[in-house]
Amino acid sequence: MKPDVYTRLSGMMFLQYFIWGVWLPLLARYLQASPDRGGLGFTPGQVGWILGLAGSIGAVVAPFVAGQVADRVMSTERFLALLIFLGGIVKYITAYQTSYVAWLGLSILYSVLYTPTLALTNSLAFAHMRDPDRGFPFVRVWGTIGWIAAGWIFPLLWLVRDVGLSALPPFYAGVDRPDAIQRIADSLRFSGMVSAAYAAFCFILPHTPPQREAAERLAFAKAFGLFRRPSFAILVAASLPVSVIHQIYFMQTSPFLGDALGLAENKIAPAMTIGQAAEIVVMGFLGMMLRELGFRWVITIGGAAYVLRYAIFGTTTLPVGLIVASQALHGFCYACFFAAAYIYVDRLADADVRHSAQTVFGIIILGVGPIVAAPTLGALSRAFTAAGGTLNYSYFWYSLMGIALATTVIFALFFRDETRGPEGSIVRPVKEIHEGID
Repeated sequence: MKPDVYTRLSGMMFLQYFIWGVWLPLLARYLQASPDRGGLGFTPGQVGWILGLAGSIGAVVAPFVAGQVADRVMSTERFLALLIFLGGIVKYITAYQTSYVAWLGLSILYSVLYTPTLALTNSLAFAHMRDPDRGFPFVRVWGTIGWIAAGWIFPLLWLVRDVGLSALPPFYAGVDRPDAIQRIADSLRFSGMVSAAYAAFCFILPHTPPQREAAERLAFAKAFGLFRRPSFAILVAASLPVSVIHQIYFMQTSPFLGDALGLAENKIAPAMTIGQAAEIVVMGFLGMMLRELGFRWVITIGGAAYVLRYAIFGTTTLPVGLIVASQALHGFCYACFFAAAYIYVDRLADADVRHSAQTVFGIIILGVGPIVAAPTLGALSRAFTAAGGTLNYSYFWYSLMGIALATTVIFALFFRDETRGPEGSIVRPVKEIHEGID
């Protein structure tokens, strides 16, 4: 990869996850907090549907939008700019809404616009790499840095006063503003403004034209043919339950840190970025891990990290510092499971449908997963909420631990890498560069 291409792709990933990370970690805190504290007073079940149903519809629509258009009609970078700009407008409008119906409808619309861009940025990056196994982690890590930057910058600017320097991350200290919870709504406005800048940035990304000369008329249909490959089917089957517990993490961790552990409002988002900081380290070694251990064991490590994280979360008698520090396991959760899975899908798919293959996989982790997560969160919340309205977080997190454990064991037993021969050689090497890309 040329240095200028690496710089542009890295900037793309930074902005892609900055506009997401600035609002997602804190959103459940704002939506569930009572109106007298500045929140909207929604139930955990309603929050689950706002995040879950919206994400699901967006991911299911994505194959018919992102994959087909980017693979066949419009250059990826221009289509990305259009979706990001429109999504930013929707997110800005959402900040002014107070009703559940308005939040649900606008969240669905935003997801329809934003979710396809996750697959588009991945496929655009893959298209300009000679060796995705080695190159992708070093580009994708800038998305993680963007998420961390959002989690530190927004609380510093909006939620805290009497700011002073601190020796520990995020390197500032202060006290919550009296209206800190209410001010979380500003994260949506901030995201909308940065989205406009990101859309303009997309026009300097490497040109990635559609594959108009491809033999298959419907790239999306061909991409779905990957389900005939046993390894892809098993990967999808494992990704579904893991994506459910992954989504619930974002739906309930901020209320858990605030209500159960008593963290200050301005510390919740920075505390959650511990996971992304660890992700940077793990991503740096992901290529080496894939070469040395293979996809089967790397993805198994990712599943085991989910087991351990929820086991620690559930043991609420542990010191608060230890529970907060366990966020570092998120680095293994995402990098070893989902980032490795993205790379595997790119290796398994033919060159002319890689955009659509990434989107098909996105249906599972960003489509089916969230819509299952919503009723699962509602059911667990009702089952483990006492008469006084207090959620028993120990039982709640232990339930997710059990799902992670069963899934990880099944995956380790049945998954076999179909991109390598008996001696470990790659059967279908990734092409050095996509046809028609300069």
